[in-house]
Amino acid sequence: MRNSFPAGGFGPGNIDSVWDFFEELRSKFEKRPGTRAGRGEVRSAVLALLAERPMHGYQIIHEIEERSGGNWKPSAGSVYPTLQLLADEGLITAEESNGRKIYSLTEAGREEAEGADASAPWESTGPASGADFAALPKAGVELAQVAAQVGRSGSPKQVREAVAVLDDARRRLYSILAQD
Repeated sequence: MRNSFPAGGFGPGNIDSVWDFFEELRSKFEKRPGTRAGRGEVRSAVLALLAERPMHGYQIIHEIEERSGGNWKPSAGSVYPTLQLLADEGLITAEESNGRKIYSLTEAGREEAEGADASAPWESTGPASGADFAALPKAGVELAQVAAQVGRSGSPKQVREAVAVLDDARRRLYSILAQD
Protein backbone atom coordinates (compact mmCIF):
# COMPACT_ATOMS: atom_id res chain seq x y z
CA MET A 1 0.00 0.00 0.00
CA ARG A 2 3.12 2.14 -0.16
CA ASN A 3 1.82 4.33 -2.99
CA SER A 4 -1.66 4.50 -1.49
CA PHE A 5 -0.66 6.36 1.66
CA PRO A 6 -0.59 10.15 1.85
CA ALA A 7 2.55 11.67 0.35
CA GLY A 8 3.61 13.30 3.60
CA GLY A 9 3.51 9.98 5.48
CA PHE A 10 1.99 9.45 8.88
CA GLY A 11 2.57 11.64 11.86
CA PRO A 12 1.01 14.39 13.92
CA GLY A 13 0.95 16.85 11.01
CA ASN A 14 -0.86 14.41 8.71
CA ILE A 15 -3.65 13.05 10.91
CA ASP A 16 -6.42 14.44 8.68
CA SER A 17 -4.99 12.77 5.58
CA VAL A 18 -4.61 9.50 7.50
CA TRP A 19 -8.25 9.69 8.56
CA ASP A 20 -9.33 10.52 5.01
CA PHE A 21 -7.40 7.54 3.70
CA PHE A 22 -8.90 5.10 6.20
CA GLU A 23 -12.39 6.55 5.83
CA GLU A 24 -12.12 5.92 2.09
CA LEU A 25 -10.84 2.39 2.74
CA ARG A 26 -13.65 1.71 5.23
CA SER A 27 -16.28 2.96 2.79
CA LYS A 28 -15.06 0.49 0.15
CA PHE A 29 -15.75 -2.41 2.54
CA GLU A 30 -18.89 -1.07 4.14
CA LYS A 31 -22.05 -3.11 3.60
CA ARG A 32 -24.64 -1.18 1.70
CA PRO A 33 -28.11 -2.53 2.44
CA GLY A 34 -30.57 -2.57 -0.39
CA THR A 35 -27.99 -2.78 -3.10
CA ARG A 36 -29.26 -2.63 -6.64
CA ALA A 37 -29.74 -5.78 -8.61
CA GLY A 38 -28.93 -6.17 -12.25
CA ARG A 39 -31.51 -5.51 -14.91
CA GLY A 40 -34.11 -8.29 -15.03
CA GLU A 41 -33.26 -9.71 -11.61
CA VAL A 42 -36.38 -8.28 -9.96
CA ARG A 43 -38.45 -9.99 -12.62
CA SER A 44 -36.63 -13.31 -12.10
CA ALA A 45 -36.96 -13.03 -8.33
CA VAL A 46 -40.70 -12.29 -8.51
CA LEU A 47 -41.30 -15.23 -10.83
CA ALA A 48 -39.23 -17.56 -8.63
CA LEU A 49 -41.09 -16.54 -5.47
CA LEU A 50 -44.54 -16.72 -7.03
CA ALA A 51 -43.68 -20.20 -8.33
CA GLU A 52 -43.55 -21.24 -4.67
CA ARG A 53 -46.77 -19.58 -3.50
CA PRO A 54 -48.99 -16.54 -4.04
CA MET A 55 -47.78 -13.36 -2.29
CA HIS A 56 -48.46 -9.67 -2.01
CA GLY A 57 -45.85 -7.07 -2.97
CA TYR A 58 -44.37 -6.43 0.45
CA GLN A 59 -44.06 -10.16 1.08
CA ILE A 60 -42.03 -10.38 -2.12
CA ILE A 61 -39.75 -7.54 -1.00
CA HIS A 62 -39.30 -9.13 2.43
CA GLU A 63 -38.60 -12.60 1.00
CA ILE A 64 -35.95 -11.27 -1.38
CA GLU A 65 -34.26 -9.37 1.46
CA GLU A 66 -34.39 -12.40 3.75
CA ARG A 67 -33.15 -14.89 1.16
CA SER A 68 -30.30 -12.62 0.10
CA GLY A 69 -29.16 -12.32 3.69
CA GLY A 70 -29.98 -8.61 3.69
CA ASN A 71 -27.71 -7.91 0.73
CA TRP A 72 -30.56 -7.05 -1.62
CA LYS A 73 -33.79 -5.30 -0.76
CA PRO A 74 -35.60 -4.15 -3.88
CA SER A 75 -37.69 -1.03 -3.49
CA ALA A 76 -41.44 -0.93 -3.88
CA GLY A 77 -40.69 1.32 -6.86
CA SER A 78 -39.05 -1.60 -8.65
CA VAL A 79 -41.25 -4.48 -7.46
CA TYR A 80 -44.71 -3.01 -8.13
CA PRO A 81 -43.99 -1.89 -11.70
CA THR A 82 -42.53 -5.36 -12.31
CA LEU A 83 -45.72 -6.94 -10.97
CA GLN A 84 -47.79 -4.69 -13.25
CA LEU A 85 -45.65 -5.60 -16.25
CA LEU A 86 -45.95 -9.32 -15.49
CA ALA A 87 -49.73 -8.91 -15.19
CA ASP A 88 -49.82 -7.05 -18.52
CA GLU A 89 -47.86 -9.90 -20.10
CA GLY A 90 -50.38 -12.41 -18.73
CA LEU A 91 -47.81 -14.15 -16.51
CA ILE A 92 -49.47 -13.31 -13.18
CA THR A 93 -52.91 -12.46 -11.88
CA ALA A 94 -53.87 -10.30 -8.90
CA GLU A 95 -56.72 -11.03 -6.50
CA GLU A 96 -57.97 -8.68 -3.79
CA SER A 97 -57.81 -10.19 -0.32
CA ASN A 98 -58.20 -8.17 2.88
CA GLY A 99 -57.44 -4.95 1.01
CA ARG A 100 -54.27 -6.30 -0.56
CA LYS A 101 -53.50 -7.62 -3.99
CA ILE A 102 -52.26 -11.20 -3.84
CA TYR A 103 -50.28 -12.16 -6.93
CA SER A 104 -50.05 -15.65 -8.35
CA LEU A 105 -48.66 -17.18 -11.51
CA THR A 106 -50.81 -18.06 -14.48
CA GLU A 107 -50.04 -21.19 -16.49
CA ALA A 108 -47.92 -19.06 -18.85
CA GLY A 109 -46.17 -17.61 -15.79
CA ARG A 110 -45.38 -21.10 -14.51
CA GLU A 111 -43.85 -22.01 -17.85
CA GLU A 112 -41.80 -18.79 -17.81
CA ALA A 113 -40.62 -19.46 -14.22
CA GLU A 114 -39.66 -23.05 -15.04
CA GLY A 115 -37.84 -22.00 -18.21
CA ALA A 116 -35.87 -19.30 -16.40
CA ASP A 117 -32.34 -19.77 -15.07
CA ALA A 118 -32.36 -22.54 -12.46
CA SER A 119 -30.84 -20.40 -9.71
CA ALA A 120 -32.77 -17.56 -8.14
CA PRO A 121 -31.13 -14.10 -8.25
CA TRP A 122 -30.49 -14.10 -4.49
CA GLU A 123 -28.51 -17.35 -4.85
CA SER A 124 -25.57 -15.54 -6.41
CA THR A 125 -22.68 -17.83 -7.28
CA GLY A 126 -20.29 -15.05 -8.25
CA PRO A 127 -16.94 -14.45 -6.61
CA ALA A 128 -18.40 -11.97 -4.11
CA SER A 129 -20.97 -14.19 -2.46
CA GLY A 130 -21.34 -16.53 0.46
CA ALA A 131 -20.61 -16.41 4.16
CA ASP A 132 -16.84 -16.27 3.62
CA PHE A 133 -17.19 -13.07 1.61
CA ALA A 134 -19.23 -11.47 4.38
CA ALA A 135 -16.25 -11.82 6.74
CA LEU A 136 -13.90 -9.96 4.37
CA PRO A 137 -15.43 -6.47 4.67
CA LYS A 138 -15.56 -6.80 8.46
CA ALA A 139 -11.89 -7.79 8.58
CA GLY A 140 -11.02 -4.89 6.26
CA VAL A 141 -12.83 -2.37 8.43
CA GLU A 142 -11.19 -3.72 11.58
CA LEU A 143 -7.78 -3.50 9.90
CA ALA A 144 -8.44 0.09 8.83
CA GLN A 145 -9.50 0.99 12.38
CA VAL A 146 -6.38 -0.41 14.02
CA ALA A 147 -4.13 1.15 11.37
CA ALA A 148 -5.76 4.53 12.03
CA GLN A 149 -5.19 4.00 15.76
CA VAL A 150 -1.48 3.37 15.13
CA GLY A 151 -1.38 6.47 12.91
CA ARG A 152 -2.99 8.58 15.64
CA SER A 153 -1.10 7.41 18.69
CA GLY A 154 1.90 5.37 17.57
CA SER A 155 5.49 6.48 17.65
CA PRO A 156 7.30 7.03 14.33
CA LYS A 157 8.91 3.58 14.74
CA GLN A 158 5.50 1.93 15.36
CA VAL A 159 4.06 3.68 12.32
CA ARG A 160 6.93 2.41 10.14
CA GLU A 161 6.37 -1.12 11.47
CA ALA A 162 2.63 -0.86 10.78
CA VAL A 163 3.30 0.30 7.21
CA ALA A 164 5.59 -2.71 6.71
CA VAL A 165 2.87 -5.05 8.02
CA LEU A 166 0.28 -3.49 5.69
CA ASP A 167 2.66 -3.71 2.72
CA ASP A 168 3.23 -7.39 3.52
CA ALA A 169 -0.52 -8.00 3.87
CA ARG A 170 -1.15 -6.39 0.47
CA ARG A 171 1.48 -8.61 -1.17
CA ARG A 172 0.06 -11.72 0.50
CA LEU A 173 -3.49 -10.86 -0.64
CA TYR A 174 -2.28 -10.50 -4.23
CA SER A 175 -0.52 -13.83 -3.81
CA ILE A 176 -3.83 -15.43 -2.82
CA LEU A 177 -5.46 -14.07 -5.97
CA ALA A 178 -2.59 -15.41 -8.09
CA GLN A 179 -3.19 -18.98 -6.89
CA ASP A 180 -5.26 -21.33 -9.04
